[in-house]
Amino acid sequence: MDKLTRFLILCRQTGMVSNQIMLNIIKISTSSANLEDETYDFLQEKWGFAKFNQFLLLLKKQEIAEFEAINYLDSNYPQILRTIYNPPALLYFKGDIALLKTDCLAIVGSRQATDYSFRCIGGLVPRLVNRYTIVSGLAKGVDSWAHQHALNNHGKTIAVIGSGLDIAYPKENLALQQEIMNNGLVISEYPPRTPIRKFHFPQRNRIIAGLSQKVIVTEAKKRSGSLITADLALENNREVLAIPGRIDVSLSAGCNSLIEQGATPLIDFNSL
Repeated sequence: MDKLTRFLILCRQTGMVSNQIMLNIIKISTSSANLEDETYDFLQEKWGFAKFNQFLLLLKKQEIAEFEAINYLDSNYPQILRTIYNPPALLYFKGDIALLKTDCLAIVGSRQATDYSFRCIGGLVPRLVNRYTIVSGLAKGVDSWAHQHALNNHGKTIAVIGSGLDIAYPKENLALQQEIMNNGLVISEYPPRTPIRKFHFPQRNRIIAGLSQKVIVTEAKKRSGSLITADLALENNREVLAIPGRIDVSLSAGCNSLIEQGATPLIDFNSL
């Protein structure tokens, strides 16, 4: 682990250093002869004396956690992710880090998805695993099915989670998370022991969209995290595909709305 990554990990574990501040520290590192001293000057000016002293006290108590990490400048960090707004400065990981630089396709959808999504994912994933690493968020429903179908078809998959790598959410996905760590890749921008928070989900979604060349949405309500992912993908010039559904079903409203707004309707498993 290089000096910059180690320093960022310690800073992040204080709970006081945001992703934006870490990006500033990385910028300082590119031209600094003394990273720590210049970072301290930057933080003291930004925060003031009292808050900076609190940070120093917390920093001294930190130890490097058991999980590996890469920073924005690392050679393993994918260029496609560097292009998004507020890219993660630090990514903790467990598994095959080389998967970050493969061609990726995200599959997202509702946690309450129906058998329709399950059948569509079962039809799509075997046709995709030879060309793409399947990316999703390891939530219930569509996310879990996408990961599991990738593994079942001897493909590769990346799970982007909204907690520390030592926490499984939902708890019933513990075995699946471990399987992905062993046969794919699990990443998070949050330090170990960080619990799930509601605001972590849209932050996680920007990474899912940022890693992927294409995003497929199966079933989603009109206001949902999946549509946030789709919107983020569109903002970053990724292709968004939506599986159309019945107009009288709420779980189809999100996909049908995406199609109405210009997303590509996915009506043929062999069209990708």
